[in-house]
Amino acid sequence: MSAKTTNTKKREGRNLPAHELVYQKIREMILFGELAPGQAVTIQGLTELLSAGMTPVREAIRRLIAEGALEFLGNRRVLVPELTGPQLEELSFARLCIEPRLAFLATERLTDADITSLSAIDTALNRAIDRGDVRAYLENNYRFHAAIYDRAGAKILRAIADGLWLRAGPSLRVVCGRFGTFNLPDRHEDALAAMRARDPEALSRAIEADLEQGFDQIRQSLRSGGV
Repeated sequence: MSAKTTNTKKREGRNLPAHELVYQKIREMILFGELAPGQAVTIQGLTELLSAGMTPVREAIRRLIAEGALEFLGNRRVLVPELTGPQLEELSFARLCIEPRLAFLATERLTDADITSLSAIDTALNRAIDRGDVRAYLENNYRFHAAIYDRAGAKILRAIADGLWLRAGPSLRVVCGRFGTFNLPDRHEDALAAMRARDPEALSRAIEADLEQGFDQIRQSLRSGGV
């Protein structure tokens, strides 16, 4: 991501209303596994953690429950959902249908500047793996995929894909903690080669292989004690 793009995003962040900023912060906490599967979430706890008002935190929790990123169990109990084996297979099926298609559609829209930016993101991801930085790995992995999918010009599929990532984030964080960063999935070099060749089929296959590798690790984690 270029300095210009980063600065633009920072300015946009400052211009967002308070409730949207709180929503984005909590969403990232889920997406990047700062909130663990099965962990209880309270308005009071998030209010203190984020130094935010109760109203925007309450609204953010409502939105995230509606998106399936949080689960309401009654008696005001809200927690991060724990993936079951069948749910994991549903999630795998949905993502493997949608995300390779987004990559296919994005191929002809990706510019040389996009590919350069994606290569820089992948370099940051590799450095995170080398130093065992789980948060940086998860964030850069998401940024890599999101940047590709954003270029697909398929708003409906893009929104669905983003919602599915929210459901997988906490479980992938557990996998990282259990197996370490050195065994994490990364078929991004194959993806970058396909982008440079302007080969939509190859890019679709690379994204599919990357996702399958990640889901295989979550399955292993489930078998060895859950996520």
